[in-house]
Order: sequence, then structure tokens, then C-alpha cells
Amino acid sequence: MTSPKLTNIFIAATCLKVLLFVAYHSTDFEVHRNWLAITKNLPVNQWYVEKTSQWTLDYPPFFAWFEWVLAQFVPKIVKDDGCLNIVEQGQYGWPTIVFQRTSVIITELVLFASLQWYIDTTDANDKDGKYRAFAIAGSIVLSPGLLIIDHIHFQYNGFMYGILIASIVAARNGRMLLCGFLFAVLLCFKHIYLYLAPAYFAYLLRVYILKDNRINIDNAVKLGSVVMGVFLVAFGPFIYYGQIPNVLERLFPFSRGLTHAYWAPNVWAFYSFVDRVLGVVYKTSTPSITRGIVGDVAFAVLPDIQPKLTFFLTLFYQVLALIPLFLWPSHDRFLASLTLCGFASFLFGWHVHEKAVLLIIFPFSFLALHDRRVLSSFVPLVVAGYISLFPLIFTSGEMLVKVLYSFVWFVTFILSFNHLVRVTSMRRRIFLLDRAILIYLMGFVPLMLVANTVGWLLKKYEFLNLMMISIYCSIGIIGSWAGFSWLYFFDDELWNTPSVSKEKKRQ
Repeated sequence: MTSPKLTNIFIAATCLKVLLFVAYHSTDFEVHRNWLAITKNLPVNQWYVEKTSQWTLDYPPFFAWFEWVLAQFVPKIVKDDGCLNIVEQGQYGWPTIVFQRTSVIITELVLFASLQWYIDTTDANDKDGKYRAFAIAGSIVLSPGLLIIDHIHFQYNGFMYGILIASIVAARNGRMLLCGFLFAVLLCFKHIYLYLAPAYFAYLLRVYILKDNRINIDNAVKLGSVVMGVFLVAFGPFIYYGQIPNVLERLFPFSRGLTHAYWAPNVWAFYSFVDRVLGVVYKTSTPSITRGIVGDVAFAVLPDIQPKLTFFLTLFYQVLALIPLFLWPSHDRFLASLTLCGFASFLFGWHVHEKAVLLIIFPFSFLALHDRRVLSSFVPLVVAGYISLFPLIFTSGEMLVKVLYSFVWFVTFILSFNHLVRVTSMRRRIFLLDRAILIYLMGFVPLMLVANTVGWLLKKYEFLNLMMISIYCSIGIIGSWAGFSWLYFFDDELWNTPSVSKEKKRQ
């Protein structure tokens, strides 16, 4: 069977993204403009020292070099617009906006290429598998999360998730060295992917180095050399100039508080909400404080949370996810372990951004059609996760775009997934759970109406509507984690039983 192509999707998506050039953009736009200026105008040994602007360079070296490469293509009209000026606050116009937004679309080709590779390398004799692969790929490239975060809010997540997906596809195809190389490259672009590193470490160790239950020295040397080589290329110049302390200080700013200004929908959002309720009940004189960008978080009634507790909880749940992967390694368990590592970091991590929900959604997408019960865990995650991003875009002009686009995405892909999902030989379904999920999803309609009304009428309490969205979304995400964890740890038949299509193929 000829592989379906993503070309038409790319063309249609590009047209929409060009129309969004005029849309609102966040301070992240100024962040990346400033990084262009730093890498273009200053020598390497000053990149992680420069602090004229508050938006200092705080991504790993490969992303700094990525900005340097982009800066080489800045045309004169954009340069004259102020794009490459190192100033406290950038002053730029339409040429800079067009250039930077275009760069996001072009670099997102990495994501399209990776997903096309995923489709092309799916078994050509498995027609249903090809359709499933195409549906999964389409759901990712048209993700409301990427549209909101990259093409309105403004970031470069698309091409970095493209590298992540390429490493996943390499692992599926048995190209473990390439998998390790690509993930090492990704870590040198953005260190948030360290949260997924335990799953990569366990899987590569088990299937490539401890092959046939024996240590393969040759493979260990190859993989170690490849990974260390990538990090040496990335950090070597900064080691030479003695800048590693400055780089590490920028990458890991531990002075930031437990929660972001807008609570990510996780365990700590619940914790903060309970503290605020208790503060009202007990009429505490000290209000609950959740300072967002920098600073500690103090609670009025409940005990303060320390970074070491969040680290321990994250590590604990990640290690649990590695045990089945190490004992019974398979690509599906690798994807499940990646998903659970993403869950652990998002639910229990320190100063988690709401945008980090994509760390869960994208790896989980490759498992969503594995079985109907897995899909039942995926749906509340993806709906709650994407709706939790809505407050990032708070201007009225883009309100209709994010709501309509997300609604069309939900209807298109959830219905498609429901039609294409595999059916295993076991058909256990939990009726009450399915109905509970449906009721939860329907609850988003009154939630958004009430939250937006509150935000419009009660300007004095603008955080109230954010809190309502965060708490409600956290219910779906935590519920998804609990449901998927149960399937991963206690439903061995789900991971060991071949699908009906595979059984027919064998017959």
C-alpha cells in the first residue's frame, strides 16, 4: 500500500498560519528576537553573560546556535526594523514579525518529515496500520497546542518535537544508535526533555547494551561515544571559554517558585486551591501567595512545598514506569514509559508551565489507537490539556480562532480515532467510567462560559477564571494518568495480546 502523504495538510496548515501573522504574540516573541540579536552581535563567550534585557539566553547551546543560524538570514529590511538590536526592550514592526513567524513555519518542516517517516515505515501490508499512522500524524501536525503556542503565542516547539518523534521512529525501526543520537541532540536544544530521559536510558540500556541479557561492550562504546560526542560538540566551546557555570546557572534557575503565574493543571494546582479555600475558611491574616515568574511560593494554611519533595515524587513515579519497560522491553512499553515520565514531571514537577502538557500528549498519541481502553484514557487528557492552554491567548481577536479550531480538531480526530482504534481479543469496557468521562467532557461547555463571564465581569478577580480552568483541567489530566497507569501496570494482556487485525493476518 502506498503511504498517505502529509503534503496537503502542510499546505493547508501553512495558509492558516500565514493568516495568523497579524495575531497577538506574547513576550516570548521578544525573547527570541533578543536571542537573535545576542547570537548575531556578540562572541560565543558572551552569549550566556549578556543581560541588557531581562529575557536572557536560557536554552542549551544548540538552540543558541539555532538562533545564530537564523540571524544569518535576517534581510536588511528586517535588520533596519530593529530585529538585531541589543536593547532593554525591543522596538520592531511588521518586517520582524513576518520574519520570525515565517521561521517557525519553515523549521516545523522537521516535524512533518519525522511524521512522514513514521507513516512510511509502518508495515506496508497493514492497510489499517497505515490509516492509523496517518490519523496519528495528522492529529499531531494539526495540534491546537502547536497552533496556540507556536503560531500565536510564539515559540519553536514544532521542530523540537519533530526531533523527538524522529528518535521514537528510529527506535521503532531498530536504529538504536540513531535514536540515542537524536535524543542527545534534542537535549542540547531544550533541557525540558530531560524529563523523558529516564525512559530513553532504560530502553536503550535494555535492548541495545544488555542485549540477550549480556553486556554488549561494542554497543555500549558506540552509544556512549555518540551521546558524549553530541554533548561535547554542544558544550565544548563554553568549556573552552570557562562559561559552563554561567550556562548552568541560566539553564537551571532554582529561584523560581513552585507554580507558574497561571497554575499548570497538576497536583500543585489542587494543593494551591485547597490552601486558598482553607485560608478563607480559617480567615488567615496571611493570604496564599503564588508568585509566578520568580520567587518563592508561600501558603496560608498548608505546609510549604520544597523543591526536593517535587524532585522525589517525580523521580519515584518515573522509576516505577521504568520497571515493566526494563523487565519486558518493547516499543509499545517504551512509548508508555515515555508517557508516564511526562505525566510524572507535569503533575509533580517544580515550576511547571502549562505548555509542558505536550510532553505527555505527543508520546501518548502514538499509543492512542493501541486499544479502546487506552483511547479512553487519552481523550480526557488531550481535551483538558489543550483547553488548559486557552488562557495563554486572552485577546478577543484570537478567542474565536482558538475555540473554533480546537473544536474542529476535537470532532475530526476524536471521531477518527474512535473509528480506527484497534480492538483486542479482550473487550472489557467499564460502562460507568465511559459515562463519567463523557459527563466530564460535557462539563467544559458551562465551565468556559462561566469562566469567561467571570473574567469579563470581575476584573478585580481576574485570577479566578484562570483558577477555575486550571482546577477543572487538572481533574481530567490526573484522571487520565490514573487510568493509563492502571492499564500499564496491571493489564498485561493489553500489552501482550495481538490486535484482531494481527490475528487475522497470522491466520
